[in-house]
Amino acid sequence: MVSLLLADDHQLVREGFRALLELHGFNVIAEAADGLAAVRMARENQPDVAVIDVSMPLLTGIEAVREISVVSPRTRSILLTMYTEDHYVMDALRAGASGYVLKSRAGKDLIEAIQQVAAGKLYLGAEVSDTIIRTYQKEIRGSTAPGLSSRECQVLALIAQGKSTREVALILGISPKTASSHRANLMKKLDVHETAGLVRYAIKSGLMAA
Repeated sequence: MVSLLLADDHQLVREGFRALLELHGFNVIAEAADGLAAVRMARENQPDVAVIDVSMPLLTGIEAVREISVVSPRTRSILLTMYTEDHYVMDALRAGASGYVLKSRAGKDLIEAIQQVAAGKLYLGAEVSDTIIRTYQKEIRGSTAPGLSSRECQVLALIAQGKSTREVALILGISPKTASSHRANLMKKLDVHETAGLVRYAIKSGLMAA
C-alpha cells in the first residue's frame, strides 16, 4: 500500500483529499498545515509520496519539495496548484517534484498521479504538458558539445538534470525506445559507462552548471 503525506494549509481541503485517497486504498500516514511541518513530517515518516499544495505558509510547496528531497530522498512529491504559468511548473520540476496536478482537476487526476509517481514515473496534467515540453525544448535547443549531434546534446542535458528515459522521451516528443538509443549512443561515443559520467561530461562541456 502506498503511504502518503498530505500537506495543505486548509483543514477542510485536507479532510476532503484524505477521504478521497483512503477511498482508493492509499494510506495517509501524516498531514501538515505548512511547509515546515511538511518537511518535518516527511523526515519523521518517510512516506512513499508527498502531496503538497504550492501555496502554503512558512515554506511554499516548491521550497518544501526541495527540502523533502534532502531529508527523505525516497519520497516522491506531487504539487497541487491553481497555477499553469510556465515558471511555476518549471520551478516545481527543478525543485524535484515528480508530479504537477491542477486543483481544478484533482478529483480526476490525483489518483492517477499518485499511482504513476509511486511507480517511479513523471506525471503532468494535460493542461501543463505542452507548456513543459515547449519550455524545455527552448532551454536546450541551442546546447552544443564537440562530436555530438544537436539531439544528442538535448538528451545529454536532460539526463544530466536527472530526467529518466521516459521523461526525456516526453520532453523531446520522441519514443522511449529512441531516447534509450540516444542514451546508449552517448555512452558509446563518450566512452562512459554510468550516468555520473554523463553528468560530469555535461558539466565539463557547459551543457549544465556545476
